[in-house]
Amino acid sequence: MSWTDIPNWSLDIARSIMEAVRIRDAETYSHCVRVSRGSRLLAQSAGLNELDQKLAEFAGLFHDIGKIGIPDEILNKPAKLDDHEMNLMKTHPELSIKILEPLSHLDFFYRLMPGVLHHHEWYDGRGYPHEIKGDRIPVSARVVLIADTFDAITMDRVYRKGRSADVAYKELKDWAGTQFDPFLVKIYIEAKPSWGAEEERVLQEMNHTVLKVAA
Repeated sequence: MSWTDIPNWSLDIARSIMEAVRIRDAETYSHCVRVSRGSRLLAQSAGLNELDQKLAEFAGLFHDIGKIGIPDEILNKPAKLDDHEMNLMKTHPELSIKILEPLSHLDFFYRLMPGVLHHHEWYDGRGYPHEIKGDRIPVSARVVLIADTFDAITMDRVYRKGRSADVAYKELKDWAGTQFDPFLVKIYIEAKPSWGAEEERVLQEMNHTVLKVAA
């Protein structure tokens, strides 16, 4: 199958989902868009086929949509979360899947959902929600985790200022083989500085598909 086989009505639903995220929390929306773009380009740089690139792109777009179900006092807390709050925050992958469930009968959406559900699994098995490890983690989820982490480190958050790209690259290197797929980390660090105009091209392509209404 090809992602171009997706009926227009399902993309309309996807646009509505992203618009709901944008209205609920503009920061989460912007983060999802950046992670989607980074996931697509990492998948491309890793030599994945066009379908797998699109699965990574859409998994990145939807990876945090479940956060619209997290209370504001946790989502926007300007301090470290306590254990109870963190456990609630860790439910967001499953919440994302619940939002996408009405589209699961479409093969493309069915295939992208594991990348959403497992984007916080660690390469060594210490992640969540299912503590799977290594190649058992869907490649799209391993891709999204790297793009997600880079963006989380470099962008301003409610509780801290964003840090430099060099800090983010070091974090990825230090945790390669533990949190992250080491092969994908190597590709990301080598490829990202050269993406440049490609990032804008992918964003414009996204704006003409699933982000058209929400942009």
